[in-house]
Amino acid sequence: MWHPGKHSTPQPSIRVNDRLDRTEIRELLDFAIELAHEAGALTLGYFGSIVHYDAKADGSPVTVADRKSEELIRRKIEKRFPNDSILGEEFGESNEGARIRWILDPIDATRSFTRGVPLFGVLIGIEVEGESAVGVAHFPALKETVAASVDHGCMWNGNPCWVSSVSSLSEAVVCTTDVERILARPEGIGWRRLQQRAAFSRTWGDCYGHALVATGRIEAQVDPVMAPWDAGPFLTIVTEAGGRFTTLEGQSTVHGGSGISSNGILHEEVLRELVG
Repeated sequence: MWHPGKHSTPQPSIRVNDRLDRTEIRELLDFAIELAHEAGALTLGYFGSIVHYDAKADGSPVTVADRKSEELIRRKIEKRFPNDSILGEEFGESNEGARIRWILDPIDATRSFTRGVPLFGVLIGIEVEGESAVGVAHFPALKETVAASVDHGCMWNGNPCWVSSVSSLSEAVVCTTDVERILARPEGIGWRRLQQRAAFSRTWGDCYGHALVATGRIEAQVDPVMAPWDAGPFLTIVTEAGGRFTTLEGQSTVHGGSGISSNGILHEEVLRELVG
Protein backbone atom coordinates (compact mmCIF):
# COMPACT_ATOMS: atom_id res chain seq x y z
CA MET A 1 0.00 0.00 0.00
CA TRP A 2 1.14 3.53 -0.72
CA HIS A 3 2.01 5.45 2.44
CA PRO A 4 2.97 9.09 1.90
CA GLY A 5 5.82 10.08 4.16
CA LYS A 6 6.71 6.49 5.06
CA HIS A 7 9.44 5.96 2.52
CA SER A 8 12.68 4.36 3.63
CA THR A 9 15.98 6.13 3.07
CA PRO A 10 17.11 5.19 -0.45
CA GLN A 11 20.37 3.45 -1.24
CA PRO A 12 21.39 4.98 -4.57
CA SER A 13 23.35 2.83 -7.00
CA ILE A 14 25.16 5.81 -8.50
CA ARG A 15 28.37 6.67 -6.66
CA VAL A 16 30.70 9.61 -7.05
CA ASN A 17 33.74 8.52 -9.02
CA ASP A 18 37.00 8.95 -7.11
CA ARG A 19 37.94 11.60 -9.66
CA LEU A 20 34.78 13.65 -9.05
CA ASP A 21 34.95 16.30 -6.36
CA ARG A 22 31.84 16.59 -4.18
CA THR A 23 32.22 20.37 -3.96
CA GLU A 24 32.40 20.57 -7.75
CA ILE A 25 29.26 18.44 -8.09
CA ARG A 26 27.41 20.67 -5.64
CA GLU A 27 28.46 23.78 -7.57
CA LEU A 28 27.20 22.24 -10.80
CA LEU A 29 23.88 21.31 -9.18
CA ASP A 30 23.30 24.77 -7.77
CA PHE A 31 24.12 26.41 -11.10
CA ALA A 32 21.89 23.99 -13.01
CA ILE A 33 18.97 24.80 -10.71
CA GLU A 34 19.60 28.52 -11.23
CA LEU A 35 19.68 28.07 -15.00
CA ALA A 36 16.52 25.97 -15.04
CA HIS A 37 14.64 28.63 -13.09
CA GLU A 38 15.85 31.44 -15.35
CA ALA A 39 14.91 29.50 -18.47
CA GLY A 40 11.60 28.56 -16.89
CA ALA A 41 10.77 32.21 -16.25
CA LEU A 42 11.52 32.92 -19.91
CA THR A 43 9.21 30.13 -21.11
CA LEU A 44 6.36 31.38 -18.94
CA GLY A 45 6.47 34.61 -20.89
CA TYR A 46 5.35 32.62 -23.94
CA PHE A 47 3.13 30.06 -22.21
CA GLY A 48 -0.47 30.29 -23.34
CA SER A 49 0.31 32.70 -26.16
CA ILE A 50 2.13 30.54 -28.73
CA VAL A 51 0.11 30.53 -31.95
CA HIS A 52 2.82 29.37 -34.36
CA TYR A 53 5.41 26.63 -34.23
CA ASP A 54 7.62 24.84 -36.71
CA ALA A 55 7.74 21.10 -37.32
CA LYS A 56 11.13 19.41 -37.11
CA ALA A 57 12.20 16.53 -39.35
CA ASP A 58 10.72 13.98 -36.93
CA GLY A 59 7.39 15.82 -36.84
CA SER A 60 7.84 17.19 -33.32
CA PRO A 61 7.09 20.89 -32.77
CA VAL A 62 9.61 23.59 -31.92
CA THR A 63 8.73 27.14 -30.88
CA VAL A 64 10.56 30.40 -30.46
CA ALA A 65 10.41 29.72 -26.71
CA ASP A 66 12.32 26.43 -27.13
CA ARG A 67 15.09 28.18 -29.01
CA LYS A 68 15.33 31.21 -26.74
CA SER A 69 15.33 29.01 -23.64
CA GLU A 70 18.22 26.90 -24.93
CA GLU A 71 20.11 29.99 -26.09
CA LEU A 72 19.83 31.49 -22.61
CA ILE A 73 21.11 28.34 -20.90
CA ARG A 74 23.94 27.87 -23.38
CA ARG A 75 25.07 31.48 -23.10
CA LYS A 76 25.35 31.29 -19.32
CA ILE A 77 27.13 27.91 -19.32
CA GLU A 78 29.61 29.13 -21.93
CA LYS A 79 30.36 32.21 -19.84
CA ARG A 80 30.93 30.33 -16.57
CA PHE A 81 32.30 27.02 -17.86
CA PRO A 82 33.76 27.74 -21.31
CA ASN A 83 35.54 24.38 -21.53
CA ASP A 84 32.41 22.27 -20.97
CA SER A 85 30.49 20.47 -23.70
CA ILE A 86 26.83 21.27 -24.30
CA LEU A 87 24.38 18.90 -26.00
CA GLY A 88 20.97 20.46 -26.60
CA GLU A 89 17.84 19.42 -28.44
CA GLU A 90 17.69 22.55 -30.58
CA PHE A 91 21.33 23.37 -31.36
CA GLY A 92 23.25 20.09 -31.17
CA GLU A 93 26.59 19.59 -29.44
CA SER A 94 29.46 22.00 -28.91
CA ASN A 95 32.97 21.31 -27.59
CA GLU A 96 32.48 17.57 -27.98
CA GLY A 97 34.71 15.36 -25.83
CA ALA A 98 35.00 17.71 -22.85
CA ARG A 99 35.26 16.27 -19.34
CA ILE A 100 31.90 17.78 -18.35
CA ARG A 101 28.88 17.64 -20.65
CA TRP A 102 25.60 19.49 -20.14
CA ILE A 103 22.52 17.86 -21.71
CA LEU A 104 19.64 20.28 -22.30
CA ASP A 105 15.99 20.09 -23.19
CA PRO A 106 14.86 23.72 -23.06
CA ILE A 107 11.17 22.74 -23.14
CA ASP A 108 10.30 19.09 -22.77
CA ALA A 109 6.67 18.36 -23.75
CA THR A 110 6.47 21.18 -26.29
CA ARG A 111 3.10 19.86 -27.47
CA SER A 112 1.71 20.39 -23.97
CA PHE A 113 3.35 23.82 -23.86
CA THR A 114 1.75 24.95 -27.12
CA ARG A 115 -1.71 23.89 -25.89
CA GLY A 116 -1.46 25.63 -22.53
CA VAL A 117 -1.03 22.38 -20.56
CA PRO A 118 1.30 22.98 -17.59
CA LEU A 119 3.11 19.61 -17.64
CA PHE A 120 6.14 20.88 -19.57
CA GLY A 121 9.59 21.22 -18.08
CA VAL A 122 13.09 22.58 -18.45
CA LEU A 123 15.51 19.64 -18.23
CA ILE A 124 19.22 19.78 -17.45
CA GLY A 125 21.45 16.75 -17.02
CA ILE A 126 25.19 16.86 -16.39
CA GLU A 127 27.69 14.10 -17.08
CA VAL A 128 31.18 14.15 -15.60
CA GLU A 129 33.68 11.90 -17.36
CA GLY A 130 30.78 10.07 -18.97
CA GLU A 131 28.87 9.43 -15.73
CA SER A 132 25.48 10.98 -14.95
CA ALA A 133 26.15 13.25 -12.00
CA VAL A 134 23.48 15.98 -11.82
CA GLY A 135 19.84 16.17 -12.84
CA VAL A 136 17.34 19.04 -12.69
CA ALA A 137 13.73 18.97 -13.90
CA HIS A 138 11.95 22.29 -13.43
CA PHE A 139 8.23 22.73 -14.12
CA PRO A 140 7.67 26.49 -14.33
CA ALA A 141 3.88 26.50 -14.64
CA LEU A 142 3.55 24.13 -11.67
CA LYS A 143 6.25 25.82 -9.58
CA GLU A 144 7.92 22.47 -8.98
CA THR A 145 11.60 21.59 -9.18
CA VAL A 146 13.05 18.11 -8.75
CA ALA A 147 16.83 18.09 -8.50
CA ALA A 148 19.53 15.61 -7.57
CA SER A 149 23.26 14.98 -7.66
CA VAL A 150 25.23 11.84 -6.95
CA ASP A 151 25.42 11.01 -3.25
CA HIS A 152 23.45 14.13 -2.28
CA GLY A 153 19.98 12.60 -2.63
CA CYS A 154 16.96 14.00 -4.45
CA MET A 155 15.08 17.16 -3.56
CA TRP A 156 11.57 18.29 -4.48
CA ASN A 157 11.19 22.05 -4.04
CA GLY A 158 14.10 21.96 -1.63
CA ASN A 159 12.84 19.06 0.50
CA PRO A 160 14.13 15.47 0.40
CA CYS A 161 11.97 13.14 -1.67
CA TRP A 162 11.83 9.41 -2.30
CA VAL A 163 10.10 6.93 -4.51
CA SER A 164 7.05 5.10 -3.19
CA SER A 165 7.17 1.88 -1.18
CA VAL A 166 4.47 0.10 -3.21
CA SER A 167 5.55 -3.50 -3.71
CA SER A 168 2.68 -4.95 -5.73
CA LEU A 169 1.70 -4.11 -9.29
CA SER A 170 -1.93 -4.46 -8.26
CA GLU A 171 -1.48 -1.31 -6.14
CA ALA A 172 0.73 0.55 -8.61
CA VAL A 173 0.04 3.53 -10.85
CA VAL A 174 1.82 3.21 -14.20
CA CYS A 175 2.11 5.93 -16.83
CA THR A 176 3.23 6.46 -20.38
CA THR A 177 3.42 9.55 -22.57
CA ASP A 178 1.55 8.48 -25.70
CA VAL A 179 -0.70 5.41 -25.67
CA GLU A 180 -1.08 5.25 -29.45
CA ARG A 181 2.66 5.46 -29.91
CA ILE A 182 3.43 2.63 -27.51
CA LEU A 183 0.62 0.42 -28.84
CA ALA A 184 2.09 0.75 -32.33
CA ARG A 185 5.42 -0.62 -31.11
CA PRO A 186 6.52 -4.17 -30.18
CA GLU A 187 6.12 -3.19 -26.51
CA GLY A 188 2.42 -2.45 -27.07
CA ILE A 189 1.28 -5.92 -26.04
CA GLY A 190 3.43 -5.69 -22.94
CA TRP A 191 1.96 -2.28 -22.09
CA ARG A 192 -1.52 -3.80 -22.24
CA ARG A 193 -0.39 -6.55 -19.85
CA LEU A 194 1.06 -3.96 -17.51
CA GLN A 195 -2.15 -1.93 -17.59
CA GLN A 196 -4.22 -4.98 -16.73
CA ARG A 197 -2.07 -5.85 -13.74
CA ALA A 198 -1.68 -2.31 -12.36
CA ALA A 199 -4.17 -0.51 -10.14
CA PHE A 200 -4.62 1.98 -12.96
CA SER A 201 -2.71 3.72 -15.73
CA ARG A 202 -2.53 7.33 -16.82
CA THR A 203 -0.81 9.50 -19.43
CA TRP A 204 0.74 12.13 -17.16
CA GLY A 205 3.67 11.66 -19.43
CA ASP A 206 6.78 13.26 -20.87
CA CYS A 207 9.16 14.60 -18.24
CA TYR A 208 6.52 15.04 -15.56
CA GLY A 209 5.85 11.30 -15.37
CA HIS A 210 9.46 10.61 -14.39
CA ALA A 211 9.31 13.37 -11.78
CA LEU A 212 6.16 11.77 -10.37
CA VAL A 213 8.08 8.52 -9.90
CA ALA A 214 10.94 10.28 -8.10
CA THR A 215 8.54 12.06 -5.74
CA GLY A 216 6.62 8.90 -4.84
CA ARG A 217 3.36 9.80 -6.55
CA ILE A 218 3.36 7.02 -9.15
CA GLU A 219 5.31 3.77 -9.43
CA ALA A 220 6.43 3.62 -13.08
CA GLN A 221 6.77 5.78 -16.17
CA VAL A 222 7.30 4.04 -19.52
CA ASP A 223 8.77 5.86 -22.53
CA PRO A 224 9.77 3.51 -25.37
CA VAL A 225 11.42 6.38 -27.25
CA MET A 226 13.67 8.91 -25.48
CA ALA A 227 16.46 11.07 -26.82
CA PRO A 228 19.39 11.87 -24.50
CA TRP A 229 17.96 15.34 -23.79
CA ASP A 230 14.60 13.81 -22.83
CA ALA A 231 16.27 11.40 -20.40
CA GLY A 232 19.20 13.64 -19.40
CA PRO A 233 18.40 14.39 -15.74
CA PHE A 234 16.39 11.34 -14.83
CA LEU A 235 19.03 8.67 -14.25
CA THR A 236 20.42 10.80 -11.45
CA ILE A 237 17.05 12.05 -10.18
CA VAL A 238 15.30 8.69 -9.99
CA THR A 239 18.32 6.80 -8.68
CA GLU A 240 19.00 9.34 -5.95
CA ALA A 241 15.32 9.13 -4.96
CA GLY A 242 15.82 5.39 -4.39
CA GLY A 243 14.35 4.12 -7.66
CA ARG A 244 15.70 2.88 -10.98
CA PHE A 245 15.96 4.38 -14.44
CA THR A 246 16.89 2.08 -17.31
CA THR A 247 16.25 1.41 -20.95
CA LEU A 248 13.79 -1.27 -22.04
CA GLU A 249 16.82 -3.57 -22.14
CA GLY A 250 17.63 -2.82 -18.50
CA GLN A 251 20.68 -0.62 -19.10
CA SER A 252 21.26 2.31 -16.74
CA THR A 253 21.94 5.01 -19.33
CA VAL A 254 20.30 8.10 -20.79
CA HIS A 255 21.71 7.25 -24.22
CA GLY A 256 19.83 4.01 -24.89
CA GLY A 257 16.86 5.40 -26.83
CA SER A 258 14.20 4.51 -24.25
CA GLY A 259 13.51 5.19 -20.59
CA ILE A 260 11.71 3.38 -17.78
CA SER A 261 11.51 4.98 -14.34
CA SER A 262 10.24 3.00 -11.38
CA ASN A 263 10.33 2.86 -7.62
CA GLY A 264 12.94 0.12 -7.99
CA ILE A 265 10.92 -2.52 -6.16
CA LEU A 266 8.77 -3.15 -9.22
CA HIS A 267 11.36 -2.47 -11.89
CA GLU A 268 12.17 -6.00 -13.01
CA GLU A 269 8.49 -6.92 -12.99
CA VAL A 270 7.64 -3.89 -15.14
CA LEU A 271 10.38 -4.78 -17.62
CA ARG A 272 9.23 -8.41 -17.82
CA GLU A 273 5.68 -7.35 -18.61
CA LEU A 274 6.84 -4.88 -21.26
CA VAL A 275 9.34 -7.00 -23.16
CA GLY A 276 8.24 -10.53 -22.22
